[in-house]
Amino acid sequence: MVKQSLFAGIPDILDEQKFAHGGNLRKMAERAGCSPDDILDFSANVNPLGPPPWLGQVVGQALRDVDAYPDPDCHELLMAASERYKIWPTQVLAGNGASELLFAAAGMGGYGQAVIPSPTYVDYARACKVHRLSVREMPLTDDLQVDFPRLGAVLTTPSLVFLCSPNNPTGQTFSANDLREVATMFPQSRFIVDESFAEFLPEDADRLIKDRPANVITVLSLTKFYAIPGLRLGLAFADPDVILRLKHRMPAWSVNLLAQKVGVRCLRDDQYAAHTREQTALLRENLASGLREVPGITVLPGQANYLLCRVDRVGQDAAPLAERLLLEHRIAIRLCGNYEGLDNKWFRVAVRNGADNERLIRAMKALSGTARGPVIKRAKRTPALMLQGTSSNAGKSVLTAAFCRIFLQDGYNVAPFKAQNMSLNSFVTDEGCEMGRAQVTQAMACRLRPDVRMNPVLLKPGSDTGSQVIVMGRPVGNMSVREYVRYKPRAWEAVKTAYDSLANEHDIMVLEGAGSPAEVNLKHHDIVNMAMARYARARVLLAGDIDRGGVFASMVGTMNLLEPRERDLVEGFLINRFRGDPSLLDPAFGQMFEHTGKPVMGTIPYIHALGLPEEDSVSFKEGFRPESDKFPEDECVDIVVLDLPRIANFNDIDPLHAEPDVRVRIVTDIEDMGTPDAVIIPGSKSTVPDMKTLRGSGMAAVVRELAGEGHRTQIVGICGGFQMLGDIIDDPYGLESETTRMEGFGLLPVQTTLAPEKTLTRTWGTHSQSGHRVHGYEIHHGQTVLLDDSPRVALRDNAGEPLGFIRADGRVWGTYLHGLFDADEFRRWFIDQLRMKKGLSPLDRVQVRFDLEDALDHLAGVVREAVCMEKVYKALGLGGCCTQASLFFKVGG
Repeated sequence: MVKQSLFAGIPDILDEQKFAHGGNLRKMAERAGCSPDDILDFSANVNPLGPPPWLGQVVGQALRDVDAYPDPDCHELLMAASERYKIWPTQVLAGNGASELLFAAAGMGGYGQAVIPSPTYVDYARACKVHRLSVREMPLTDDLQVDFPRLGAVLTTPSLVFLCSPNNPTGQTFSANDLREVATMFPQSRFIVDESFAEFLPEDADRLIKDRPANVITVLSLTKFYAIPGLRLGLAFADPDVILRLKHRMPAWSVNLLAQKVGVRCLRDDQYAAHTREQTALLRENLASGLREVPGITVLPGQANYLLCRVDRVGQDAAPLAERLLLEHRIAIRLCGNYEGLDNKWFRVAVRNGADNERLIRAMKALSGTARGPVIKRAKRTPALMLQGTSSNAGKSVLTAAFCRIFLQDGYNVAPFKAQNMSLNSFVTDEGCEMGRAQVTQAMACRLRPDVRMNPVLLKPGSDTGSQVIVMGRPVGNMSVREYVRYKPRAWEAVKTAYDSLANEHDIMVLEGAGSPAEVNLKHHDIVNMAMARYARARVLLAGDIDRGGVFASMVGTMNLLEPRERDLVEGFLINRFRGDPSLLDPAFGQMFEHTGKPVMGTIPYIHALGLPEEDSVSFKEGFRPESDKFPEDECVDIVVLDLPRIANFNDIDPLHAEPDVRVRIVTDIEDMGTPDAVIIPGSKSTVPDMKTLRGSGMAAVVRELAGEGHRTQIVGICGGFQMLGDIIDDPYGLESETTRMEGFGLLPVQTTLAPEKTLTRTWGTHSQSGHRVHGYEIHHGQTVLLDDSPRVALRDNAGEPLGFIRADGRVWGTYLHGLFDADEFRRWFIDQLRMKKGLSPLDRVQVRFDLEDALDHLAGVVREAVCMEKVYKALGLGGCCTQASLFFKVGG
């Protein structure tokens, strides 16, 4: 009894081996001792580009109707198929994958045998076995083609003939005309043509969907071409009476609602289909070329999204190769020994994306030596964390700085990176190169000198439709949106080069995205969000600002708009700027996980008095700064900053916000001006248009009045504001206006001439009246000169050259020097002068040291407390627990 039960199981085991498929990640992971997610699967043939980008959106919409039964007739899907393939709807049937349709066709009955030219897909024989139909395997020719003359010779009795084009596993096609001729000669036989991979063929390929004899059934898989094997969807094409017979052999509701909805969209997406064919052909040829360089490997030509290969070393087969690839490199290939007519010398590899294909090629080359030589490990990417947001101003820049400082505190050599920044708030490095100020703050968080590689592309908007484009710190031109889109491939190359160079020098990279990764109108030429995350192989944290409301909806919506491969990059969410008890959010976190499959990694509280420069002008224009620790209002000086439409380098004002006896007001309307102690006209990307705006709004007249006799207000112009204070602005090259000469505000007798060349320099100097040292940088087009001898020099650089001029009465002055208020002693002197003119006593001593170190450490402490850093480190592959330094900082040491 025991022996009989043991032997009874052997045929089932043999059948399981004979009819095994690729893509069983669970079993492969058990064999390799790893997670299924760690396996790079070349054993299953799916579109290397991944599912269409709209998949999540269509599935999400379909879920609204999931409480109803799907249409048993798949009416909308069949209509889409008839439109796509130019056939009548009665000639097509949908199934739960191509396999269901193949099994139904095998059971139609009335045939004495099944003829299967082999090697080919193993499930043809399995389908015949299920329906107790005897199988006659007929070998392909020596060059792996269907032998149609020989096929005709075996059709002496009505037969069911299974054919595959492109063939699985050879990738070869046969002549559709040859099949039509044979099918016409043997009308009592039925020919089942499996075109599951035919969508990868050129669009003009001769196929058997429309022009097909009456005794031919053509089966097509949508799961392979559209990368939706988890949904399962196939189509069968035949004469109407055959379609009815097939339908009666299949269960009702065979195709679920999601598959039907997705299938309709697939069949109507011509752009995705064309792009897939083009890219797959290129990827296939590059993979074949690389594998042919591996000693002892023969690669057969193919026309599908896979390649059939053979091990040609004497005494060796592919089984040890597959074993070592799996165990040592976590790469799975498909052994082909269970195909009729092939042995274990043969194996098949899918065509995947370029990076995956390169990884396979490198691994194959590493294993191509004799015996078991040393394994050459694949070069490892620098661990990278990326902060993306659901919108602009979600806190990405600040959070990036926080993680930079946390990693630094934990002993890592870390660097920031933002591929493309759009901002008028820029900085000049010691090398005279221009980069975004946000990345300067992040560099300070890492205790690194600012480096243009941290922000290789900077866009400085000059209008609503155009920007100055700065690449690796140097201007390359002013471009409209369309011009920049055409230029982007060149910018992308600069981005990749900069990232690789910087990443090679550091232990961890912390990247920042821009705006939202779900801007569907921008994704096709993205170089800063998910495209950069893929290139860096970064784990993404998606941040949302809960203080603005709608954070959970925006996060779920963002995830739904991402492509599946993009969603895979997201590690989890960060809820930013939360006020209140975080435990109140727990129910929402559960629903977030149900909708997205991603956890909330941390809830960061609203940080008052952050003390860090703002990323862009959004918060600046809102005019809000925390007023804690301020003197009473009547003991403070009142400084107004004019809000310019194209304001640039507004961080010049940040040190003044930090002073306890200063109130800074951002003013747009003349009604809000009042009689301040000082008015600052900041820098501008477009001086002439902004000057015209101030004049048109009446603000220029108010400034002139405040600068006149009977007032004590001090007027300060920085860079563009300095140019506006003068008598004349010449624009001989038409950089900012069609008018070559314009009048300024007439408060300083100076003249500015705009020029195409841009001054970019770090500058050190001295304030003439106080004698205090100042430092900063210059970013401007053009030069400013005196028109008479009345004004004095306000500041001089170390060479004694003027950095700005001051009116004789000392109440109006301007300079090109950005960052002059960063100098603590000069800033206190400037404020004390305003205090004394107001009748207040000077404070004399420096009240605040403008040093971001304490602010960065405070920020890092708050974020570390709010975020599970253990999970972050684990996601980066740096272990499942924090370092000793991390634990030290976490407990407040």
